[in-house]
Amino acid sequence: MKTTSITGTALAAASLFSSFAAAVQTINVNGANFVKSGGDRFSIVGVDYQPGGSSGVTETSDPLSDPDACLRDAILMQRLGVNTIRVYNLIADVNHDECASIFNAAGIHMILDVNNGFYGSYIDRVQPWTTYTSDYLNHVFGIIEAFAPYPNLLGFFSGNEIINEQSAYNAPAYIRAVTRDMKDYIAKNIDREIPVGYSAADVDDVLSDTWEYLGCELSNSTSSKIDFFGLNDYEWCGDSTYEQSGYSKLVDLFGNTSIPVFFSEYGCNLVKPRTFTNVPVLYGEQMSVMSGGLVYEYSEGSNDYGLVNITSADEIHLREDYGYLATQYSKLDESLLNSANSTATGRKPPTCDPDLITESSFYNAWNLPARPSGVDAMISSGISSANKGKTVSVTKTAMPATVYDYNGEQLNNLELTVLSEQDSNQPGLAGNYTPSTPTGTASATGSSSTGGSSSATRSSSGSPSSTASQSAATSSGAASSMVVSSGAATFGAFLASLFFL
Repeated sequence: MKTTSITGTALAAASLFSSFAAAVQTINVNGANFVKSGGDRFSIVGVDYQPGGSSGVTETSDPLSDPDACLRDAILMQRLGVNTIRVYNLIADVNHDECASIFNAAGIHMILDVNNGFYGSYIDRVQPWTTYTSDYLNHVFGIIEAFAPYPNLLGFFSGNEIINEQSAYNAPAYIRAVTRDMKDYIAKNIDREIPVGYSAADVDDVLSDTWEYLGCELSNSTSSKIDFFGLNDYEWCGDSTYEQSGYSKLVDLFGNTSIPVFFSEYGCNLVKPRTFTNVPVLYGEQMSVMSGGLVYEYSEGSNDYGLVNITSADEIHLREDYGYLATQYSKLDESLLNSANSTATGRKPPTCDPDLITESSFYNAWNLPARPSGVDAMISSGISSANKGKTVSVTKTAMPATVYDYNGEQLNNLELTVLSEQDSNQPGLAGNYTPSTPTGTASATGSSSTGGSSSATRSSSGSPSSTASQSAATSSGAASSMVVSSGAATFGAFLASLFFL
């Protein structure tokens, strides 16, 4: 078996933080943008993360409860350039501390769905009143309590594709009700703001009305308005274009948005391999109204959307799509992604009015359902015996699995680069990282691994090779001093080690 060695000189400073519970910047909403604490815009460069699919979730485990799996995947996501993951099915009562802390150390934020597939843990789209119960909201509040302490929690989805057909007539009011309940619970019981949004199906008959209904301002229930809007969009297939894919129509629809809008899923697989030629457009000037997107999906299930194949707990294969996505991410203009827009941050939402709704079959009243009995008390006092997460030290950074590229060549010496406090991941950062000085106290005892600079060279002479370069980038903001070396040599070497170069 041929192997690709990823070696290099570890940064001495990085070793100081290899067991430090560093914290990424908390991301907030300011008008139509996600923003960092210093005011820079934050664009989502992400993947949807659900190893094992819905069947991989049990009453005692979920995608964020296995530390070795999370470390394995965080290393590969960090190398890919990911700064955000979305996780769909979660269990409130299991321990997520190590996984959340690993992604936090990697500079990767989390957007989490509060619903899962178990009975009593979701809203039925056709008869939502049958599932909008105190037990359901106890589950939702449990998810909030479990994940709120993690600084890399970006936000929650109150629903996913609940409105996907006209038969879901009553669903919009219940989505706003759940959003209201979540935001009121957060305001009363959590010590920071956490945005709550909705992930919509890209269905022409209901998309515009869903967007208008959930995003307008309601004078007697201001907390029921969503804070961000995700769209599951698969229109760009192969070498499509801005016009042909319908992206231009989305820009027209969301052009005056007062909240962040992004793709909560994207990545058409009708043309294979997926070369992600939409990425430069999504993150370019034409679509600056969008706040990025999440590629569906990280791991292969049975639908041919995966970036990697997880063949066992300790073996993983990078798929062709991973390489193409890494190449597209490496070309992104970080200055454009982070540039603030005073017009976007200054917009106000429209007032809710039936005239906003264009389809006669879409619900056009904002008479939200009353809370079930006992829920007001839950919000006032907090739920009892809640499992509350906490950030813990990350002491392991070495890859716990064997990793192969698309040609079956083994990649060695991969490890997590532990980012300093206030730093989020970005394409090209891992392996070229100079850590900031943390504001907390570091503890370097007991750690045998360091997150540092590494380079990759291909040992196979039969494969094409190339070097992907990226201009020097420095993050702005007083709290951050990350540096990406000019040319991003080691990231280029990592790209060159993959099959496609």
